[in-house]
Amino acid sequence: MAGKLHQQAWSYMCSLQGSLLTLAILTLISFTYLTFNSFQSSSSISSFSPPVVSSPVVDQPLIQIKDQEEPFDNDTKGKEESSDDGTKGKEEPFDDEMPDLYHSPKIFKLNYEEMERNFKVYIYPDGDPNTYYQTPRKLTGKYASEGYFFQNIRESRFRTEDPDQAHLFFIPISCHKMRGKGTSYENMTIIVQNYLEGLIAKYPYWNRTLGADHFFVTCHDVGVRATEGVPFLVKNAIRVVCSPSYDVGFIPHKDVALPQVLQPFALPAGGNDLEKRKVLGFWAGHRNSKIRVTLARVWENDTELYVLNNRINRATGDLLYQKRFYITKFCICPGGSQVNSARIADSIHYGCVPVILSNYYDLPFNDILDWRKFAVILKEQDVYRLKQILKDISDDEFVTLHKNLVKVQKHFQWNSPPIKYDAFHMVMYDLWLRHHVIKY
Repeated sequence: MAGKLHQQAWSYMCSLQGSLLTLAILTLISFTYLTFNSFQSSSSISSFSPPVVSSPVVDQPLIQIKDQEEPFDNDTKGKEESSDDGTKGKEEPFDDEMPDLYHSPKIFKLNYEEMERNFKVYIYPDGDPNTYYQTPRKLTGKYASEGYFFQNIRESRFRTEDPDQAHLFFIPISCHKMRGKGTSYENMTIIVQNYLEGLIAKYPYWNRTLGADHFFVTCHDVGVRATEGVPFLVKNAIRVVCSPSYDVGFIPHKDVALPQVLQPFALPAGGNDLEKRKVLGFWAGHRNSKIRVTLARVWENDTELYVLNNRINRATGDLLYQKRFYITKFCICPGGSQVNSARIADSIHYGCVPVILSNYYDLPFNDILDWRKFAVILKEQDVYRLKQILKDISDDEFVTLHKNLVKVQKHFQWNSPPIKYDAFHMVMYDLWLRHHVIKY
């Protein structure tokens, strides 16, 4: 009996040892597998580097040039040097005391310098007489921005005669010129389409990207209407337009907002003249939009906002309209037949803080400049509270807005020949940003 019990006990112990041994083996295998798997995951994570997405949107618009780390300096202030157009002139320095005006000031400075060194644009030499833009004899009027750009790009060092060196291709069409000949919108569309199809058939460059590395410029709203009839041009190419309304097809990360400037300015730029600015707000213009009708109806009889139904009659005084900008704190800039208005650039030039009252407006250089540091940005529905909104801005806040406004004036000035950081170079910089996202 005792032998039998001993045998059973021995059998039980062997069975228990076997189970423990099996469990130990399974634990070792599991631990080894998990350790190996963890090592692989850790190795994979440590070696993975997420791609840098470079897209010119408002919050993070700029592309950092990593091979340059030079610090800010103002050593060039006041020096004479050759401009990028080969002419002598006083260089406009980058002011390192105005970082708040830019979304990314250091990256802007570095990228701007890279653009000046390397950016190349090819202008198609072919042109239908109805579309090919010849440099105008007079760069005047509220659509002069288009003429200045055409003239400046032709005379600029950015231009290259070798299409193989080009980053972008400029399609030199001018709907404004066609409008002067009395051409209908339908015929404009046909002319533009035939011209573009001729370029596509003759040159191989459009087909490499289906036009993604091509751009055209039109400041007049006529140009927007005429080119809308050529969908493959509007959807594929970069549009540089003065009426950048993103509720009707404007694509901010692809297209560029061109500042509409009334040239020439009748009076000098406003500056350190705060003591003269006693009027709270000013607007005078034609009621050619719903927001302007509302603005005039609500505020035309107000004693603190100087609001008129129509432009000031010249018979009442020489340059009285322009002189109003000098004595006003806030100049109201409602959208007209389009979202844009030359009044914005007028306000900036004369030192009157612009009050943007236009929905869906992608403001010029919005991916570079922080407009809220030198302008008041409102929705159209805010027109009913306009006076209270402006009165709630403290004196200190207004002084800051005005000082910042004076600092950005150079970015909205067209020159011939162009100078550093002026309107032409800012447009070129926006184009430079967009060429980075094109792959072919």
